[in-house]
Amino acid sequence: MNTTFDARKISMAGVLAAIAILLGVTGLGFIPVPTPAQNATIMHVPAIIGGVLGGTPVGWLVGLIFGLFSWLQATTPFFKDPIVAILPRMFIGVFAALTYQGLRRANVNENVAITAAAVVGTLTNTIGVLGLLVLRGYLDIGAALGIAVINGIPEIIVAAIITVAVVVPVRRIAMPRRSTV
Repeated sequence: MNTTFDARKISMAGVLAAIAILLGVTGLGFIPVPTPAQNATIMHVPAIIGGVLGGTPVGWLVGLIFGLFSWLQATTPFFKDPIVAILPRMFIGVFAALTYQGLRRANVNENVAITAAAVVGTLTNTIGVLGLLVLRGYLDIGAALGIAVINGIPEIIVAAIITVAVVVPVRRIAMPRRSTV
């Protein structure tokens, strides 16, 4: 596993970070829902895409930027806590990358591996944030479980659809497989 940054990875991280920030600034990354969390999000999707396309360093950096943005733009007390807002987001793209890479090494179909990476990345965000909210005393476990079901399931579905829809054509166009001849 290559964990270094080259020009391609730096560019990819910059573009995906800009998309995450755009989703946050415009509000397009937040879907209002009537739960204590107040919003479901798709802002984690660029970190997942970064992890799948660029590996752990790109996924980590885009997730970090998502977390920083979430913390700096916090409108709820939960996310004014940098541990809750930043820490779990740093691992979204990392776990998505590891999932994708492990499944591809096991010769799992690419679309299945991408979908699994999206599921794992989304669960990393959902479980990480809600787990920290419970551990830090902001939510009780019942409220966290309710949010996980109400927000988490739609976030998983949307993340999987978007991630496959973006990664498959990008892989085919920008990252053609090298000939082994």
